[in-house]
Amino acid sequence: MFNKILVPLDGSKMAEKILPKVIEFAKTSNAKVVLLHVFYAPVTAIAAQMPPKLEEKAEASEIAQCAGYLGEVGKQFQAKGVPFEVQCLKGLPAREIVAFADEKKMDLIAMATHGKGEVAWTLGSTAEKVVTHATVPVLLFRVLEPRVPLLKADVPPMP
Repeated sequence: MFNKILVPLDGSKMAEKILPKVIEFAKTSNAKVVLLHVFYAPVTAIAAQMPPKLEEKAEASEIAQCAGYLGEVGKQFQAKGVPFEVQCLKGLPAREIVAFADEKKMDLIAMATHGKGEVAWTLGSTAEKVVTHATVPVLLFRVLEPRVPLLKADVPPMP
């Protein structure tokens, strides 16, 4: 059913909480897992003035850190006999996840969903963007209990 599962990770321990479930699911499906991390390099006035060599050096450092991180995460898959590979990409996370899944013909995207506080209610989350735009099924694992933002009426008065 699912032969290739994409697992986007943002480097947080919360995102990694899905790994035992993904391992179990991949073993059941005899699937290969692709662990993906997208590092984001915002375009700012400072970055625009950065010398090209320094920008290349910074990107190489990001790729090395990403590969090291995903290699460590991959040890869990290796220990359980689940085939995996790692991919590090630069760009906007949701956009790169959707494009990668489409281009590589992934069968499923499995990712954690966890709120970033009240800001997530307004701006949306990477998981929401992936669900909205993915061309393949997306399986979300809730790793935190959602907290509804407090209304002004719910906030106790200041002493």
